[in-house]
Amino acid sequence: MDEVEGKVVVITGAASGIGRAMARTFGGAGMRVAMSDVESGALEEARKDVAAQGVEVMATVCDVSQADSVATLAEEVRTAFGGVHVVCNNAGVFCGGTTWATSLNDYEWILNVNVWGVIHGIRTFVPILLDQNESGHIVNTASMAGLTTGPSTAAYFMSKHAVVALSESLCHELAALQDCPVGASVLCPELVNTRIFKAERNRPPHLKRDADEDLPEETKMVEAVTSEIGATGVDPVLLAERTLEAVRENRFWVLPPEGDPWRVAARQRNESIDGATNPGLEGVLAGEDG
Repeated sequence: MDEVEGKVVVITGAASGIGRAMARTFGGAGMRVAMSDVESGALEEARKDVAAQGVEVMATVCDVSQADSVATLAEEVRTAFGGVHVVCNNAGVFCGGTTWATSLNDYEWILNVNVWGVIHGIRTFVPILLDQNESGHIVNTASMAGLTTGPSTAAYFMSKHAVVALSESLCHELAALQDCPVGASVLCPELVNTRIFKAERNRPPHLKRDADEDLPEETKMVEAVTSEIGATGVDPVLLAERTLEAVRENRFWVLPPEGDPWRVAARQRNESIDGATNPGLEGVLAGEDG
């Protein structure tokens, strides 16, 4: 999809972080932007910020964990802009904890947003893109966590592995369609300076942790450390620029640069799989630089 000017992009999780940077970057390339997020106040602030660039932009509150909410988003975007061309299934949340001590609420919240949010985005928007029979593209935000593994963050890592697998299947399916003008990408960021490690603010009431819940020390430690190191991550604008480039090139993988510690860790994991050796922690996951 080498020509994006005048086209319409839909971005979930657009009130902050990578989503907000995508809105500014895609809008700066001449696209009309539909922003959505579950956090209404932050979404409106982000919309004003993007509009101040002279971008034609709309904003709709959307809970990606709910199929009906995503369907409503699609209807509102088509009503406002007449069509859709690029869809960035970007909303995501994080929590820590060991596999056995992570609560059912934590698992459900992570999977509802990170996995079901992408499923709902695909099931809602891919048929629209195919029916339009115009150049289009789907971008699913995963993570380098989807290409590696680590301790005490199982719910998050497994959710991102699911997004990678789902995205690869989508890519195969679109490629199998005769003369299909729709492409797919999976965005796998390294550590990024966003508010994902403070995502607790957006938990639905029925999945919130009790105020007096006695969290395991491992969970407290992981969440405290990740919250601290979040500010050391790369600028979200860099990820938005990578994504736009991948859309224009119809390139599936959107990864950190070659040589990045996360790329090294992913390669070492692949080598471990190929050699049928027990899992080990390498590179950034072992606490080395990155």
